[in-house]
Amino acid sequence: MGRAKAKQNLAAGAPWRAEGGEPAACALCGRAGVPLTKHHLVPRATHGRARIKREHAGVDLKHATAPLCRPCHRTVHATLSERELAERYHTVEALRSHPALARFARFAAKQDPHRRVAVRKPR
Repeated sequence: MGRAKAKQNLAAGAPWRAEGGEPAACALCGRAGVPLTKHHLVPRATHGRARIKREHAGVDLKHATAPLCRPCHRTVHATLSERELAERYHTVEALRSHPALARFARFAAKQDPHRRVAVRKPR
């Protein structure tokens, strides 16, 4: 994906509600009907760093978020550091391309939305 396309996707964020007012699905595993959390595509702790400001110039970092279910959100932060998230995995497509996150998303998609999904830190 080109840098301009990545910035466009980052600026667009993700819809919290689908058309018709239905709750949106998790951006990573695609499960609908689960409570969603806001994942900042560029971690808030990195917003003040000059390098991050340069790399993401013209993007409203505060509002660039993706709806993730709690298990996917925990897995993202257990797997990747804030630096990795800010530099390489700042789009939903990039998160989906990470092997460990893709494997977890396939697993989570098969789980009952009303049951707790265990999250382990990858080795």
